[in-house]
Amino acid sequence: MRKRILLLSFFYPPDLSAGSFRAKALVDALCEQAAGEVDIDVLTTQPNRYHAHAHAHVSEALAVEEQGCVRIRRVQLPVHKSGFVDQAKAFASFTYQASRFAGEGRYDVVVATSSRLMTAVLGAWIAYRQRGRLYLDIRDIFVENLGELFSPLVSNPLMVAFGVLERWAIRRADKVNLVTAGFLGYFQPRYAKQQFSLHSNGVDKDFIDFPLSGYEHVSGDQPLRVLYAGNVGDGQGLHLIIPALARRLRGRVQFRIVGAGGRLEALREAVASGALDNVELIAPVAREQLLAMYHQADVLFLHLNDFNAFRRVLPSKLFEYAATGKPIWAGVRGYAAGFIKSEISNATLFSPCDIDDAVEALERLRLEQVPRPEFVERYARSRIMRSMAEDVLALVEDVS
Repeated sequence: MRKRILLLSFFYPPDLSAGSFRAKALVDALCEQAAGEVDIDVLTTQPNRYHAHAHAHVSEALAVEEQGCVRIRRVQLPVHKSGFVDQAKAFASFTYQASRFAGEGRYDVVVATSSRLMTAVLGAWIAYRQRGRLYLDIRDIFVENLGELFSPLVSNPLMVAFGVLERWAIRRADKVNLVTAGFLGYFQPRYAKQQFSLHSNGVDKDFIDFPLSGYEHVSGDQPLRVLYAGNVGDGQGLHLIIPALARRLRGRVQFRIVGAGGRLEALREAVASGALDNVELIAPVAREQLLAMYHQADVLFLHLNDFNAFRRVLPSKLFEYAATGKPIWAGVRGYAAGFIKSEISNATLFSPCDIDDAVEALERLRLEQVPRPEFVERYARSRIMRSMAEDVLALVEDVS
C-alpha cells in the first residue's frame, strides 16, 4: 500500500520567499527518490508573501493542482499586511482550513517547514490527531525573537505562551532539522534528548550556472551600483542604515532596494525626507527579473538589525549572493559573520547599524566578480534536499 506524506508550508511557489523555494525543492527531491511509492499532499496558501506580487500572480495559482505524485492545495487567506496582528489572523485562517483539509485524509508522515513556529505547531497537532510520524524543519527561533521585537511588558507573556507551544512541538517530533548550525546553541540545551539534523538553505538551480563575465568595476563618473534584494522588515533594519549610508555616499553609490515588508514605509519616508536621489525602491519581482538585476549590480548588500537573537541566524539570501560571484557587503554579527569569513571570498563585514564601519568595509572590497565554484557545489540546494528527503523517507519506511 502506498504511503502518504503531508507537507505543510505557509509559502509555496509561485509565492516568493526562502520558505517557498525550500519547500518546492524538498517536494521535488521526495518525488525523485520515491516515485510510485508515496503520495504527497502539500497544504499551503494562495500567494501572499508580498501583497503586490500576490495580486499580480493570483490567477497563476490554482486552488488544487496535481503534479505527478504531488497534489497541492492552496487556501485563500484574508487580506493582510506584515504586522503581527494581521499575520496572526492570517495564520489562524490557514490553521482552520489546513486542519479541515488534512482531516479528509490519512497521513503516515507529516512534514512542516516553519519559520515563525506556528506551522510547526500545526504540523505537530495534525500528526498527533492522525497518529502519524512528524518531521519538523525549523527555519527561525521565533520565541527568542519576540524578546527583541516587543517591550518586556508584551514580550514576556508572549514568550511564555509560545515557549509552551515550542516545547510541545519539538518534543512531539520524530526528527527535527535546523536550517543553520547557529541554532544549536538555542535548541540543544533545551531539548537534550532530541537529535537535530542540519540541512541548510542552499543555492537554487537558477543560480548554479550564473554567468561569470569577468566583470570588474572601473571607477569614474558612474556610481557604484549596490543591490539589496529581500525582505524589508525589523529584522533587516534597512531603515536604520540605508538613508545614512546614501547620504554619506551620495555621488559614489546608487542603492537599489528590491523587496517589501513591515519597515518599507519607514525606509521610504526616510529616503523622501532626506531627498536621497541615490536610493531606488522597487517592489518584489519575479526570479527572471531579479537575475537580471544581479547581473547589473556591482556590489550586493546584506544587513541584519543589531538584535542578539540574530547572532544565531544565517540569511538564506547569502547563498544566492555568493553564487553570483559578485562582491558582498554585509552588516552581520555572530554565526553569519563567521560563516562569511570561512566560506565566502571577496566579502567584507561591518557591525550592524554602524555607518563608519560600513563605509570602511566598502573600501576593502575588490570590485570584481570572483568565481566561488567550491561554495556552489557544497551548497547546491538539490544535493542538500536529496539528503533531507532521505531523512523524511526513512520515517516513511518505519511506518508499519
